[in-house]
Amino acid sequence: MLYSIFTIRYETRISIPKFAMKPVDDSSVMYRPLSSRAQSAYAELAEEAQLLSMLPLAAVNGSFAEKAVGKRTYIYFQFRSTDGSARMAYVGPKDERTERLIVRFHEAKVARTANDGLRPAVRAALAQGCVGMPEKHFKVLQKLAAFGFFQAGGVLIGTHSFVAMGNMLGVRWQRAFMTMDIDFAHAGKCISIALPADMRLSVHDALTSLEMGLLPLRELSGKEGGQYRNPRDPELRVDFLTPYAGSEDALPVNNLGIALQPLRFMELSLEDPVQAVVMGPSDAITVNIPRPARYAIHKLLVAGERPITEQTKTLKDLDQSGALIEWHVNAGRADEIAEVWRDVSQRGPGWLKRAVKGRAALAKKYPALDLGTLIDVEPKSVGKRARP
Repeated sequence: MLYSIFTIRYETRISIPKFAMKPVDDSSVMYRPLSSRAQSAYAELAEEAQLLSMLPLAAVNGSFAEKAVGKRTYIYFQFRSTDGSARMAYVGPKDERTERLIVRFHEAKVARTANDGLRPAVRAALAQGCVGMPEKHFKVLQKLAAFGFFQAGGVLIGTHSFVAMGNMLGVRWQRAFMTMDIDFAHAGKCISIALPADMRLSVHDALTSLEMGLLPLRELSGKEGGQYRNPRDPELRVDFLTPYAGSEDALPVNNLGIALQPLRFMELSLEDPVQAVVMGPSDAITVNIPRPARYAIHKLLVAGERPITEQTKTLKDLDQSGALIEWHVNAGRADEIAEVWRDVSQRGPGWLKRAVKGRAALAKKYPALDLGTLIDVEPKSVGKRARP
């Protein structure tokens, strides 16, 4: 499989990462807890939004099934499409919430529309302090969800996913993270990390049906790339990414009706994703997002990879990584960060070199965040080697 090129192990002297927070003044804390009311409002909204995303499946004959991917088990809905072919729609990780939703799915008799069913819950969550998405960007997510992008294994990444993580973790990030990009990713041909789904849809049709002027950018070869732009609206950019597998050329994926742009280290955020709710002004949808610990370390890798000309983006990468690491430490879940570090340290010298570089930049920017011995390697293990 294509993904096997990323799993070569290198012998490296590693110490288990340790994290501890030194006493810091309020101005250096990177998040504030949401109130108990806000957290309760989010929890109720999350369950309702996921149920509503499943209800359209009630119109077809099918059943729920399980599939193991890596160390986790996921639930999918298997059915036959109009042409008679067997299809799988991704539902979520196997846990108490998903199993409870399946029971409610079978009990549901009347499907409600998202606008009618979720408006009160969304407004309550926003009023209590949860953070929503700008309406223009939310419309893009809403349309892709309606076309089945997330049930087909698509993942929301980037700053919008980071904001969604804050709501999910019960915090509000202190810094105002603004972005003009809406970033998505899909495992593409990396079968070993793909979510159990093989639905057919056209992302291109979904975007053009919005009538927001989004057009695909073309590569020098003349082929469509994985980026959509509106020439008249610089504040709206949509990118579709996939793990790098030896070529930087956009990868057409027929099942999605879109080309995906390969990006180094992307698979780290796509492995073992979680589900969260993204809120617009009066609606909400369930999306797949990276697991927070993996996103935190992925951002360090990206920071270590960026050139000096992208210093502004590097600083944002470090802000997001630092905030998530701080949350894991304070929540008593630093072991999740440690586990991802061990994983990254064994993926090769290219990964390790960038991770260490990103860690050093984070320690410099946030000295109050005591990273401890994140990773200890022999200097030769971080020497000059070919990129992964």
